[in-house]
Amino acid sequence: MVEVLTLTDNVLGKRMRWIRDKQDLKQKKVAKSLNVSAYQLSRYESGHSKPDPELIAEIATYYNVTTDYLLGKTDRPDMTAEDEKSSLIEEMAKKYPDADIMFDNLAEMTVDQLREVDDFIKFKLQKKGD
Repeated sequence: MVEVLTLTDNVLGKRMRWIRDKQDLKQKKVAKSLNVSAYQLSRYESGHSKPDPELIAEIATYYNVTTDYLLGKTDRPDMTAEDEKSSLIEEMAKKYPDADIMFDNLAEMTVDQLREVDDFIKFKLQKKGD
């Protein structure tokens, strides 16, 4: 699981850097592919500058991740926030058929709230078994 970051933590820059390092790519190569200078890419990764929305989309395509992942809206590089939310709800519905009743409509919760509910149910079930 990728560390959950807030927007004030420069999530975009940190994720850009993490993916680049994970793929063992040099800044110069990525910068050239994105038509920006290595200096500008460094500024994006450090949080000293923010790319425009079109460039964020290009970066996501280049790294084969979603823009939602780059922006910290989801922790799944291959899913949008809405896809992740739907996936969590589906998973919880299978594991805990009465969860929607217990937590008053899971579909209206955020991804973070859904994770908290899932963790809470796991905790309570573990305590019940102890």
